[in-house]
Amino acid sequence: MTDQQRKFERLKALHAQDTAFVIPNPWDAGSARLLASLGFEALATTSAGYAFSKGKRDSFAGLGRAEVLKNAAEIVGAVDLPVSADLEDGFGAAPEMCAQTVHLACAAGLVGGSIEDATGNLETPIYDLHQSVERIAAAADAARDLPFLLTARAENYLWGRPDLDDTIQRLQAFSEAGADVLYAPGLPDIAAIRAVCAAVDKPVNVVMGLQGCTYSVAELSEAGVRRVSVGGSFARAALGALMRAAQEVKTHGTFTYATDAISGSALSQLMSQEKRADRQ
Repeated sequence: MTDQQRKFERLKALHAQDTAFVIPNPWDAGSARLLASLGFEALATTSAGYAFSKGKRDSFAGLGRAEVLKNAAEIVGAVDLPVSADLEDGFGAAPEMCAQTVHLACAAGLVGGSIEDATGNLETPIYDLHQSVERIAAAADAARDLPFLLTARAENYLWGRPDLDDTIQRLQAFSEAGADVLYAPGLPDIAAIRAVCAAVDKPVNVVMGLQGCTYSVAELSEAGVRRVSVGGSFARAALGALMRAAQEVKTHGTFTYATDAISGSALSQLMSQEKRADRQ
């Protein structure tokens, strides 16, 4: 069994558990190493966190497929954990583009990834159901013989369309089209989360750390959730700490923020000990 196949089997097994597991979202190799050191069993990339690290907005127009997969490959190479990727809309409207993205993601060492039904167009923010299903079906067909777990995302609640019935219909259709995991970010409350979990036949991912209601892993697990991610919220938490530290220095001329900072020696132990061959 190859290393990638082994990681794929580990990721599949996590979804088959009777309780929810947390799959946190690093935005680069360093944050991935830190999260891995804490004992998490798998990781998932975040397009938002990566975009912020590059000084960009989290938008379809701001991130290209090549750079997203390059960043994901660096995360894969930094840890010995299964890594799933935020593959946005598959980086193209056509089903063929979604299939190609799955193949490229697998080639980058990823063992999973999510494709969403958002268009990035404010006037028509969500692909119609037929096209959405075709796109997921093409991605699922591409993943069928690969060590790759496909997550299908229904984005209604992130784009001003709080329609639970339509969201459930989409997730059910994505499951029938071959998706392995189902995900509707932004569900408003535990009742909606419970309704989604009860209506579908595949493991459900729920994101925490967004604005609005938050629930414990135990509460989500009881509602039927099998995977909990944090999206870009860890990246925003890190940037929030940076802003507070900088504001303290700029406003007060003090440096008490350093008391809460992780030590340089602790970080050094977490990071790669490899040395460049061209440096003596």
